[in-house]
Amino acid sequence: MTSHPDDPGTGTADLPPTRCPVHPALSDAGLVDLLGPENEKDPMGLYERLRAEHGPVAPIVLDGGIPAWLLLGYRENLEVSRTPSRFSRDSRHWHAWKDGRITADSPLLPVVGWQPMCTFADGDEHERLRAALTESMGRLDRRGIRRHVTRFTHQLVNDFCADGGAELVTAFAQQLPMLVLTQLLGMPDEYGPRLVEATRDLMKGTETALRSDAYVTDALQGLVDRKRADPGEDLASWLLAHPSGLTEEEVVQHLRLVLLTGNETTTNLMANTLRMVLTDPRFRASLAGGHMTLPDAIEHVLWNEPPLTVVPGRWATGDTELGGQRIKAGDMLLLGLAAGNVDPAIRPDIAAPMYGNRSHLAFSGGPHECPGQDIGRAITDTAIDTLLLRLPDLRLAVDESELTWLSSWISRHLVALPAEFMPRRPESESTEDPSATLFAPRPRWLPEDEAPEAATGGPEATAPGRVPWWVALWRWLLGRPSGSAP
Repeated sequence: MTSHPDDPGTGTADLPPTRCPVHPALSDAGLVDLLGPENEKDPMGLYERLRAEHGPVAPIVLDGGIPAWLLLGYRENLEVSRTPSRFSRDSRHWHAWKDGRITADSPLLPVVGWQPMCTFADGDEHERLRAALTESMGRLDRRGIRRHVTRFTHQLVNDFCADGGAELVTAFAQQLPMLVLTQLLGMPDEYGPRLVEATRDLMKGTETALRSDAYVTDALQGLVDRKRADPGEDLASWLLAHPSGLTEEEVVQHLRLVLLTGNETTTNLMANTLRMVLTDPRFRASLAGGHMTLPDAIEHVLWNEPPLTVVPGRWATGDTELGGQRIKAGDMLLLGLAAGNVDPAIRPDIAAPMYGNRSHLAFSGGPHECPGQDIGRAITDTAIDTLLLRLPDLRLAVDESELTWLSSWISRHLVALPAEFMPRRPESESTEDPSATLFAPRPRWLPEDEAPEAATGGPEATAPGRVPWWVALWRWLLGRPSGSAP
């Protein structure tokens, strides 16, 4: 990575230290450690305690006693994410860099250390980098994504369907997103398992986070080297060829961004939605009764259990006030997505269903809103729909009270989701992947003119507008129109 004069350990302390009386509003004395045991045990409970004590903006500390502000209010989260002139995405504004308080081995570095990519840029530079990413992602074949999801779902289910049981977090939710993402980036399948471990490790901020980050970066550098010599129809090749003129380092870092955020968010969204399917009687009753579609249920999960609970960070460009707190220039702010989604000011009745409502904070907002959110939704929707079609008798194998979670400073994820079902034979695979048309529903986020053409011919061909009886039966069980296209 190219050194920058304001990178950690290279800049000068042109702002006073945070412990100095010039910064009385944000002192690390007696503050909650967001990497501490209280957050690990019950992050949502911690957010509510902080909201009661401090209001919509609460002072906290991070690794090594580094002070920061955690945004708990819905409106405050939107205000910060939508006004980059006051709250920059460039971490080089952080006075903790200038004070020399961020060490070279800090577990925060893989997530907040400045990198040459759109998530750490504002203004014209952000537009240049963001255009390269969004336009390259826009070239991804939506039907191709569906086929990848369906193919890998069947492969994963084939691995455990004869056992009559499976642990769906490690055997399914943690595996599928990375398998799909490696295809989209242009990487071989065999990279997936090791990348799953490395990306989750560095996102947690563990002691080995820096080594895991180096492994991911090295793997992506190797990919870029291969694609420069032999380009293909993949994200890495398109970023290299984009007219924005990204440097090789910028290409590597944007691929890293897609891999990290895409895997972590989609894995958590899949696990949380599957848990809801298996444990919440309201969900299954509504789904079977036809009152709620799976995409609606996904939005409900995004409100109550967003894939990332906290997003770092924003840095104040000048002294300001927010939520009744005095924010000083160079202060770090963390977007509290999970806390903002349950802000009593906008959700006085937390039990009210949020089906289909997309005004949540799960993918942040403003110019840095997640550009791949619809792909994440589609992976989750198609994968769970295909899984339930293969195993319609899927049920939780333990009491719901036995389920446990692990929380890091930026996410909370289910440890395990043991499920059981009637054992089945693995489905045969073919190069044509007929299961993609027989079992997988057409993603509901595709425009109508992109819908796959109906199969014709053969002894089991159906009339136009109708579907095979086994698909119609499954649709009826889910409360969907039995005669509609899958």
